[in-house]
Amino acid sequence: MLWEETLSERTTATELSQASHTSFSELDTPFSENTELPVDWSIKTRLLVTSSQPFTWADHLKAQEEAQGLVQHCRAIEVTLPQSIKDPKLSTELRCAFQQSLIYWLHPALSWLPLFPRIGADRKMAGKTIPWSNDETLQHILMSDWSVSFTSLYNLLKTKLCPYFYVCTYQFTVLFRAAGFAGSNVITALISPTTRGLREAMKNEGIEFSLPLIEENDQKKKAHGTSMGLEEEQAISDEDEEESFSWLEEMGVQDKIKKPDIHSIKLRKEKHEVQMDHRPESVVLVKGINTFTLLNFLINCKSLVATSGAQAGLPPTLLSPVAFRGATMQMLKARSINVKTQALSGYKDQFSMEITGPIMPHALHSMTMLLKSSQSGSFSAGLYPHEPTAVFNIRLPLDKEVVHKELTNCGLHPKTLEQLSQIPLLGKSPLRKVEMNDYMCNWRS
Repeated sequence: MLWEETLSERTTATELSQASHTSFSELDTPFSENTELPVDWSIKTRLLVTSSQPFTWADHLKAQEEAQGLVQHCRAIEVTLPQSIKDPKLSTELRCAFQQSLIYWLHPALSWLPLFPRIGADRKMAGKTIPWSNDETLQHILMSDWSVSFTSLYNLLKTKLCPYFYVCTYQFTVLFRAAGFAGSNVITALISPTTRGLREAMKNEGIEFSLPLIEENDQKKKAHGTSMGLEEEQAISDEDEEESFSWLEEMGVQDKIKKPDIHSIKLRKEKHEVQMDHRPESVVLVKGINTFTLLNFLINCKSLVATSGAQAGLPPTLLSPVAFRGATMQMLKARSINVKTQALSGYKDQFSMEITGPIMPHALHSMTMLLKSSQSGSFSAGLYPHEPTAVFNIRLPLDKEVVHKELTNCGLHPKTLEQLSQIPLLGKSPLRKVEMNDYMCNWRS
């Protein structure tokens, strides 16, 4: 629905004004210009789009348009819109494509509980009815259904009928990607944030993994000969201690000084490992057959589900761009707003559209393509990422030859598939602001 600014909409107006006056120093990176956005694997919780043209075309979809949009999604029908639409409000094709782009799949689906994000969600869930919190039988049923859905998603991913999916627990998030994405010829899984306890449990289960950011820092240290991380500092500290005791031996007083035993050194090493916990640097990469072992580990991991608090007994949230066994179709929430903003000559109309929910990478790209047509190639957008997933944009070790052709049946639009097949370049930073002028993209992370 389109309406004039009321007291509840003034916050949005303030955000629009602040966004347009943000200085370069307030953002991580300056604007980069291109015809396409870089791939962004973080999940967005909110998208605020502004334009000089209204978004009335997004309001009050007819029953037939809504139905057509659902069918287009379920049958993965490719819709290519013209570069510019003269009268978007009268374009049935645009409105159906908009409906199609808002759909995502979720498990479990409990309408009275907010199931994304899960990290830090206890406050939002407080006071909600949780009938399974003290019912072990019901908890077992929930986990059994969840295991079936999780396995279904992994099998779809393995056969390249699903491009990617997320497992959102109350402590960490896992991004599973099909072979062919992020420069890898095998299935990959990124887990963030992690703790020493989780990493030790994975090791004990025989899961081989790496710490990409730590390894990247180690390579930079070797190349530049500088101290850049916790492990480097630990190594230097140990070397200094050995040198100190060598000097004491030369002085003949080594017996009077108590040298740290193996247990003390181990404790110090563990302390440095724990300091990495819950930080972006703790992101873990699992590849190939080890992702299947990770699947079984997560299904059987008792600490995957909270034992107390508002999320007690609630299985992790599964998010996917395509349908899977036990999934429920959900819709991102969209609303258009017409607010008054101050200008030199008084007040002017500022048209905006807000989209909320778990906005996954494919949805962000689909929405960008759609807005490019509906707004005549000119709009700006503020992107609000779920911060724990920002690190999913790190660049992974590349395989020599990566095949994308086998992904054509994964349910994505060919242009979206092409965009998501790019090598990630954003590092630990997600996209935060996008501007399009005359069909040219400018973005900041």
